[in-house]
Amino acid sequence: MSLITLLAGCSSIKNYRGYIPDPEMSDAIRVDVDTKVSVQTMLGNPTMRPTFDDNNWYYYTKRTERWAFFKERVTEMDILAISFDNEDYVSDIRRYSVEDNQIVDPVSKKTVTHGKDENFFAELFGNVGRFGGGGSNPTAGN
Repeated sequence: MSLITLLAGCSSIKNYRGYIPDPEMSDAIRVDVDTKVSVQTMLGNPTMRPTFDDNNWYYYTKRTERWAFFKERVTEMDILAISFDNEDYVSDIRRYSVEDNQIVDPVSKKTVTHGKDENFFAELFGNVGRFGGGGSNPTAGN
């Protein structure tokens, strides 16, 4: 009985983040016609601009859900990506959803290095006694 009460007390935690502009306004943007100024006037400031690249603007919203102590899961995602050319005209408009989301696992493979393959203790104590006192002794000969 207490297990049922405990499970009933746990509810999912839902988070909403980001901003997607009005679909009519975003559909009105035209490639090679609109500029950064007109896009910002119609849609507002982008949700994200890359630090070193002001020619790609992103408007996005994401809905996530997490139940109790389990990992957070993305349930909805909508990204409007607008690219500009060097003259600040719109060059490309793309939309992405949760179906386009790809999970990247950057630590699943090992980087192969060439050299000695040492265990923890060999690395820790490997240099002990390696470097001798071959230098001059400042108190010697006085």
